[in-house]
Order: sequence, then C-alpha cells, then structure tokens
Amino acid sequence: MNELIRPSTVLPAKRHPFTFMTSDELTLVGEVATPLGEITASLLCLHPNPTGGGMMDSHIYKKAANRLPAMAGIQVIRFNTRGTSSEAGTSEGAYDHGKGEVEDVTAAINYCFDTLKVSTLWVVGWSFGTDLALCYAQDPRVAGLILLSPPMQRTPDSVLEFWQNDSRPVVAYVPEHDEYLNPEQAVERFKIFPRLTLIPILGAKHLWVGEPFVHLILSEITKQLAPQRLPLATEI
Repeated sequence: MNELIRPSTVLPAKRHPFTFMTSDELTLVGEVATPLGEITASLLCLHPNPTGGGMMDSHIYKKAANRLPAMAGIQVIRFNTRGTSSEAGTSEGAYDHGKGEVEDVTAAINYCFDTLKVSTLWVVGWSFGTDLALCYAQDPRVAGLILLSPPMQRTPDSVLEFWQNDSRPVVAYVPEHDEYLNPEQAVERFKIFPRLTLIPILGAKHLWVGEPFVHLILSEITKQLAPQRLPLATEI
C-alpha cells in the first residue's frame, strides 16, 4: 500500500555536510543533497532572514532537500549565511542586514562551480533570500533565479534594471496573502522589470505553510529546472 508523502518524509539521496570560506575569512556551514542517479540541475538555496528564524533548514528548503533529489534529480545545496544557526551548525560572523552577505553568496556560488563542479545552477531565494539572489547572484554562470515571497525591502531599482537587461529567466512566486508584498503590490514594485515572470499564488501566505503549498512550490521549482520530471509524486 502506498504511503502519502508527509512533512517528515525523507527520500533517498547522497547527503553530506560541507564548509567553505568567504573572501573575508568566515567559515560557513551547509549541506548538499545529491541524487543517487543522474543530476538534472543544481539548486542553491538562499534562506529567509535569520532575525526571524530563517536558516538553511527553513521548511521549504529542508523539504526540497528531502524530496527533490529523488523525485526530480535536482541537487539541492543549502547553507547558513553569516551568523546563522541550524542543526548543521553555526556559520561564523554576524548578520549584516544583507550587506556583508554579498561575500556569502559569492563564495557559495564559487563553491558550487569550483568544488561541487555543478553544470547547471539555479539560485532560489526566499523572503530575505530574494534580495540576496537579485543583488548578489548576478554571476554569469548562474542559469536563472527563482524568488519566493519577495519582500523587496533591500533591492534597489538599479538591480531590477540589471535583470531587465539580462536574458536569464527570473520567476517570482507571490502569495496572495503575503503581508510584505502581495501580488497587486508586486506588479507595481516590479514595473521597471517587465521581463520578470510574476506568478500570484492564491490562498498562500509568506511562509508557505501547509503541504499543498509545499507540493505546489516544489513542483514549480521542478517546472523551471527539470520539467521532464513532472508531475511530482504525492505518494511513495
């Protein structure tokens, strides 16, 4: 008899912790979950604000690491930005309100290409992580960006103009009931970035609570990175 996929479900993958160093000599901690078979693409996760409890284990990212390697062949790479803690440990340094974190994102991207030897890398940001993705994941080796619940509190218009003039895909998923930036507000905020694909999600909130929204977002990520692996299973 098949069993429903639950929040605690962990599917097979090769998982190992890692550390890497930033250019300002901080050691950051992370984990990579790699498919047992073919890698369709790799995904670097930039987590929500640590002052609100954000970390590499924030639930969408933890569930992505637990499911997507097996379900979609997606390699999931997570790490804690400076001063952030999770079960994997605490990254050195202190939270810097999205400023010093440029070093973290740059070093993480370099680690993905130089050490993990990824071939196709997408970057996903959630909340605070969307600002980090837009501002600091401009490396030309990055294939595209996925933005979850973008609050748009730290991203200047000049960054949106950069992405408007770039050819890589940027997709934003905006919850209907997001208290920071709802779909109507997002249309106005992103008006200088019409190339953006903006997708409102009915009924959702900023934190994507509930298994239906987790499945939806993981399916949407797979649609961007490995559409041939859809639909994602709901049972094992």
